[in-house]
Order: sequence, then C-alpha cells, then structure tokens
Amino acid sequence: MTTLLAGKPYALLAYCRPGFEPECAEEIADHTQGPGKFERGDGWVMFTPNENHGAQLRELLPKQFIFSRQTIQVHSRIALGTKDRLTPIVDALKVINGIYSDVWLEHPDSNEGKSLSSFTRKFGDYVAKALVQNNWLQPEQSRQRLHLFFPKQGEVMICTRPVRATDWLNGIPRLRMPCDAPSRSTLKMLEAILVLVDEPEKKFREGMTAVDLGAAPGGWTYQLVSRGLKVFAIDNGPMKGSMDGHHQVKHVRDDGFKFRPKNPVDWLVCDMVEQPIRIAELMAKWLASGNARRAIFNLKLPMKKRHLEVEKCFDLIDQKLKKADISYKISAKQLFHDREEITCYITTVKD
Repeated sequence: MTTLLAGKPYALLAYCRPGFEPECAEEIADHTQGPGKFERGDGWVMFTPNENHGAQLRELLPKQFIFSRQTIQVHSRIALGTKDRLTPIVDALKVINGIYSDVWLEHPDSNEGKSLSSFTRKFGDYVAKALVQNNWLQPEQSRQRLHLFFPKQGEVMICTRPVRATDWLNGIPRLRMPCDAPSRSTLKMLEAILVLVDEPEKKFREGMTAVDLGAAPGGWTYQLVSRGLKVFAIDNGPMKGSMDGHHQVKHVRDDGFKFRPKNPVDWLVCDMVEQPIRIAELMAKWLASGNARRAIFNLKLPMKKRHLEVEKCFDLIDQKLKKADISYKISAKQLFHDREEITCYITTVKD
C-alpha cells in the first residue's frame, strides 16, 4: 500500500530519543496552527495536519524543537516487498518529481532501527544509482536533501528537507572521543557547542574566562580549555587526566551553588545532578547579576511531565532576567549524548 498526495509533502516527521516520543509530540502540538493526527513509533513522531498541509509544514519545518533531533517533511509512505524494493521508491519519486543535493537512508535510533543499518548502507548504492539515471541527483542545483526513512523492515517514508550544516545521518552526530579527555561527558559539551551556539569560533576565544560548576572529572572543562579559555573548575571531587593540574585550570573545591567569582566571566557551564528548577534558578541568578555573559547547562528531567518541567524552568529564567532588565536568547535541545536531560544555551550578549 502506498500513500501519495500528488508528490507534495503532507506530514512532519521528527526523530527523537526512544522513550521521549510523548514529549516530542507535545512540543510539536504546541506549535501547530490547527488540528491534526499524531503517530508515534519507537524513536520517531509523525504529525499530519488535517488541512493546510503546505502552510503548516513550512511553518513547522525550520523550528528548533527541544525533543526532536531532526525534522523532515513526508511526501509518501510505502510498504515494500522482500524482492524488489527499489521500483516502488522510484515510482514514488517520479510523482514527486524533484531534484536533490544528496540522499540519506535513515532509520530510528532504536533496537529494531539499528538492525536496519547494514541494509540501508548497501541499499543506498542502488538508490543513488537510480537517482543519477533519472537526473534527480543535482548537487550544484539543489539545496534539498532526499531522506528515505525506514521505520521498520518493509516500510519506507520518502521525505525531504533543506540541507543544514548541523544535520547528521539519523540525527546522530559522529563525534570522535578525544584521547586525552578525562570523561565521555566531553562529547556532550562538544555537541552542545556545535548544535546550540552560532559561530562558536567567535563565542569562544583565547583568553576568555569561564566557570564550570560540577566540573569533576573535567569533561566539560576540557572543551573550554581546548578553545583557549581559562577555567575555574568548581567541584569538591578531583579533576582527572589532562585536566588535573592543567595551567589553564584553577580547581576550586567548593559547593557549586555557593561559589561566585571575584570578577564576571565570559562563560558559565554546569552539569550538576540536581533538580532542574534549582539549576534554572542558579543560572538565572548568575546571568541576572552579571556574573556571566553566556551559559550552557543541563536540566535533569523527571520521569513524568518532562515537557511541563522544562516550561517551568524557562518561565523562572524569563521572570528573573526580565526583572533584572536583561535581554537574552535561549535555546535548548535533547542532544544525542544527553539521556534523561536537555542541554540549554543562554546568551545575554547582543551579537
């Protein structure tokens, strides 16, 4: 069975961390302009508007959702046989009649989805060849990427989206673990910088100062030091590996909730395990008082009502910064390297 709507996109597909489908759907629903249908799989959510498909999708596609790793627009959904999988896809692409910069074959970040990785790698060569033969692959002429999303064996969604520099295959960044980093949490900080911070090479400059609350063993500090920053690492626990005794790091054994710098710093980062509302209040106090200009921090979310908890935290931050008459921008994402948490970025600097 094939679903086609004259080749035009009719639904929004969002990739997310398995187990966070309800939050992903709830957040998308908050931004829709009309009623529609939600379908949830393991690691993905699809929203189909009841009407005005094109207008709603154009509105939703560029939004930066917290719980969605990546959003794409769905043109068709096809049930595949076991022998000839290529012909139904080619037939659907003829209806869509588009040109693309490249093609990605993707699957959910789930156990069943990961079992398809070998198939998508091999099948991708056949798809690319068919695109070339039909003159659909034109990297110089198009900024649209073709996504073939396989939610399970024997089914594919044919999707598109404009190419973005922060897109990754399956919505999963391929980041290399530095050999001298003291913990894998450094990848979380690296992903946050790549995804949340515009023009990071301008925001992180040699000679800047930073405070890392809950720094031990030094994974987040490592990313700051590697960009030339001088870091006050605040933690009663020990720094380890390359961050232990580093000349750009001053380790202060203190409570992260009590410490304040003698002079304002350029950056505040925080990955402390604490109730999210307490972390939100702490970040707001630092920024409202002028002790820091920018902040990256994690909110460890509860098991239930996680979307609501995020809204409470953001409302608290908004109230405190508005009371201090401070303009700010905030963005947030549940990163691939996050688990039961989201990572947030706030700047009070007009760039």
